[in-house]
Amino acid sequence: MTQYASSLRSLAAGSVLLFLFASPVKAEEQTIAPPGVDARAWILMDYASGKVLVEGNADEKLDPASLTKIMTSYVVGQALKAGKIKLTDMVTVGKDAWATGNPALRGSSVMFLKPGDQVSVADLNKGIIIQSGNDACIALADYVAGSQESFIGLMNAYAKRLGLTNTTFQTVHGLDAPGQFSTARDMALLGKALIHDVPDEYAIHKEKEFTFNNIRQPNRNRLLWSSNLHVDGLKTGTTAGAGYNLVASATQGDMRLISVVLGAKTDRIRFNESEKLLTWGFRFFETVTPIKPDATFVTQRVWFGDKREVNLGAGDAGSVTIPRGQLKNLKASFTLNEPQLTAPLKKGQVVGTIDFQLNGKSIEQRPLMVMENVDEGGFFSRMWDFVLMKFHQWFGSWFS
Repeated sequence: MTQYASSLRSLAAGSVLLFLFASPVKAEEQTIAPPGVDARAWILMDYASGKVLVEGNADEKLDPASLTKIMTSYVVGQALKAGKIKLTDMVTVGKDAWATGNPALRGSSVMFLKPGDQVSVADLNKGIIIQSGNDACIALADYVAGSQESFIGLMNAYAKRLGLTNTTFQTVHGLDAPGQFSTARDMALLGKALIHDVPDEYAIHKEKEFTFNNIRQPNRNRLLWSSNLHVDGLKTGTTAGAGYNLVASATQGDMRLISVVLGAKTDRIRFNESEKLLTWGFRFFETVTPIKPDATFVTQRVWFGDKREVNLGAGDAGSVTIPRGQLKNLKASFTLNEPQLTAPLKKGQVVGTIDFQLNGKSIEQRPLMVMENVDEGGFFSRMWDFVLMKFHQWFGSWFS
């Protein structure tokens, strides 16, 4: 592996990336005290960088309760995105989705569906997201997958695909069930995926109320009304076994944070602790993107190709979260996986690692990717490159 040192400066206001062999800037390091959180488990994650800012018992397996509906919403959003269902489709409500006829639903949050009702996918979807309707979950699961069991299979398949290694779903709605569990970390990752992968679906999570059959129900996420934060999602969850859960997401400028609080003792505590986490994160941290998605981080010699050089960057992974006011001390180095880059190379191919350092300490690593295709050169150009490479290896880089 070959390592190179570089220095980063902000790309803002027309400034550029500079590649300098410079000494680290000496700076007083900040000590940021984490907030105390009154819950069984919690986590605060930056959306763009994926950086975990603070956590507590984040990998403890707990009952997600209606946070399960985040995955239900994700599966529905993917079905809509793929064109498998449409918002205008009309769904016939079955007996299992009737709260009066299904003992499991009695006393739980419902949309007040009745057997034989014809309800649009759009309304059922809002019933799940805004009203936390367990009956709507059943009706839409049956429509999307043919049965609740098949839909649960989709939920767990997506969980595996998204890397939710400590999550298993047993219901489509989140009511207590043996063997159903998740973690604060997995719930944060699921929230991140919902926002990124199905943005149209996520947009519904900020709606504050929904009326169906002349019954108006408010969104159960009271942080949507917060005057201190710009919260636009996600989901509450409450059962006797789980306690009071909340996944929330808020923005401040270009920065988005995702908080998860599991197992709070009361409704008020879960909202207070979530607001505390989000406020703390925005106050003490900032997310910067020193390497923009289409920007070149470094240009490197490529051998045996139809081009002499190739641009390398970070793709969509160029954001990092750092303590506020520390951007001037952010630097980067990169390491190539092989001593030389040789054609062919494909756009998006990972050829090394970018290492971000703050005050001389490594804080994040990102893939170093090829920004453009490089095909093999012609026979004579490849032979000439072979000769040049040998001289380069024997006598130094000035022959390249």
